[in-house]
Amino acid sequence: MKTIIYSLFLSTAFFLSCGDQQNAVKTEIDSKSSYFDYSNSDDQKTGGIKMIPITTPKGTFNVWTKRMGNNPKMKVLLLHGGPGGTHELFENFDGYLPNEEIEYIYYDQLDSYYSDKPNDSTLWTIEHSVEQVEQVRKALNLDKDNFYLFGQSWGGLLAMEYALKYQDNIKGLIVANMMASIPEYEKYAAEVLGPQLPPEVHKEIKTMEAKEDFSNPRYTELVTQHYYTKHVLHLPLDEWPEFINRSFSHMNPNIYIYMQGYSEFGVTGNATLKGWDISERLNELRVPTLMIGGKHDTMDPNYMEWMSTQVQNGRSVTTNGAHLTQYDDADNFFNGLIQFIKDVDNGTFKEN
Repeated sequence: MKTIIYSLFLSTAFFLSCGDQQNAVKTEIDSKSSYFDYSNSDDQKTGGIKMIPITTPKGTFNVWTKRMGNNPKMKVLLLHGGPGGTHELFENFDGYLPNEEIEYIYYDQLDSYYSDKPNDSTLWTIEHSVEQVEQVRKALNLDKDNFYLFGQSWGGLLAMEYALKYQDNIKGLIVANMMASIPEYEKYAAEVLGPQLPPEVHKEIKTMEAKEDFSNPRYTELVTQHYYTKHVLHLPLDEWPEFINRSFSHMNPNIYIYMQGYSEFGVTGNATLKGWDISERLNELRVPTLMIGGKHDTMDPNYMEWMSTQVQNGRSVTTNGAHLTQYDDADNFFNGLIQFIKDVDNGTFKEN
C-alpha cells in the first residue's frame, strides 16, 4: 500500500513539474520582445533593406535604406553627413539602440555609396534633398506618432531644413554637430580652431588654401594629422575604427566639393552652401528638439547650446568628443540621445 501511495506521489510531482516547466516556457514566449521580429514584414527576406524609388525632375532613382529593429512608437531616420557621406558612420548605433528597443533606419542619400548615382548637379540642392527625405518618410510609413529625425553635420543642416517645412510630420528632431549658420561656423574655424594648431602648421595650411592648392598631398597630410585628429575624431589616426575609415573611403567627392568645397575651415569658392544661415528661423521650430555638440567639435559647442534655446522646445547635450562624437564620447552621446527619445515618447520631455 505504501508503495502504491509513494508511486502516486511521484507521478503527481512529475506532472506538476512538467506543468510548471510548460508555464515557464509559455511565460518566456509571451514576454519575448518583438523588436527583432521581422516575420510579418515585407523586408524580412532582405534583412530590413529597402531600395526606395525617389522621383526627381531628372527621373526616378533608388536610395538604400535598412531598418534595424521594430518599434511602432520610436523610429529614428538617420541622415548622414557629407554631402556625399554614408550611413556607415552610424554603425556603432548597433551597440546602443537595440538594447533600448529603439528602431532606427540607415539611409544613404542619393549619390551616396549604396544608393543610385545620377551624378547630376542640378539635384544637389537643399530643396531636392528635403523632398527626398519626405519621399523616404512616406515610403517607410513614418509619421508624427513615431518619427524621430536625426541628422549629423550636413545631415543636421538637412534635418533642420526638413523640419522647417515638414515639422508636423515629426515626433522629435535631433541635430548633431551642425550649426545653423555657415558664416558662424567659418568664423569659429578661423578665430578659434585655426589658431589652436601649431603656428607653423596653421600658416602652411592657410598659404596653400590661399593658392587653392587643395590637391597638394602636403595639404591633406597637415589637415589629417593636425586637424582631423583634434576636431573630427578626437583620437590618433591609428585608433580610428574601421567603420569610420570605411565610410570616408566611400565618400562621394563630387557632391561634397560642389556643395561644401575643399576646405574643412569653411565653404570654399562657389560651393553652394556658401552663406547658408537659418539662425533667425530657429524659433519657428515647435517640435521637441535635441542639439548635440562636442567640446572638440569643428562646430562651436556654445553655439549649439544657444540653438537649443532658440527653438521652442529645446534641449542640448555637450559631449567631450569632436565632430564624430558618437564614437569618441559614445557614452555621453548615446545617453543623451536615448534619454531624449524616451522622454518625448513617454510625454515627460522638458527643456534643459
